[in-house]
Amino acid sequence: MDMNIFIVEDDSSIVDSLKGRLEKWSLHVTGPQNFEDIMSEFIKEQPHLVIMDIQLPRYDGFHWCREIRAISKVPILFLSSRDHPMDMVMAMNMGADDYIQKPFNMDVLLAKIQAILRRAYAYGEEPADIIEWNGALLNMNRGTLRKDGTEVELTKNEFFILAILVKAKNEIIPRHELIRRLWEDEHFVNDNTLTANITRLRQKLAVIRLEEAIVTKKGLGYMATSL
Repeated sequence: MDMNIFIVEDDSSIVDSLKGRLEKWSLHVTGPQNFEDIMSEFIKEQPHLVIMDIQLPRYDGFHWCREIRAISKVPILFLSSRDHPMDMVMAMNMGADDYIQKPFNMDVLLAKIQAILRRAYAYGEEPADIIEWNGALLNMNRGTLRKDGTEVELTKNEFFILAILVKAKNEIIPRHELIRRLWEDEHFVNDNTLTANITRLRQKLAVIRLEEAIVTKKGLGYMATSL
């Protein structure tokens, strides 16, 4: 399984050094180009491990750790020059898997990275499949929908319908196609049930102001649009 390491660090010398060593282990290394919108790039890369500094431009690493943990269980390793015990406690309480202080021994860091990857993916699990749609995040593994810190509670049917529509964004999905796919997945819906589910889905999307992003195409079906 190809592993992708996402390094959130604004010191280019550290990034280059890590990248050089990690790539020798056949690990793919990426990182954000825009430190103000790390989540978009995290979702795009779908990494197997995040290496995170605390002191970053705009928002600190604790902020981004919280954002990632809200949607994903991907391992997070903090790499920081801050040595106060409270920083380590905060990092672990927020869901970090390890904390290494700078300056660090490269061999020790590589050993820790290998250990984290072995523990996390020993049984072939993949990182969370997350789709971004109008600023909302659909976690396909957990069946959750979040936007701006608000999680929308959807039933299994509602999430399944939304996922189908969002994956085919800006394409019309006929009613009979939705019903067929739901039946095949043992969700058991008929025409009236589909209508009721779409109505409830729109009502719940109103909480995050996305009710108008599900469009009815009369006589054709439904479509998830970009607002």
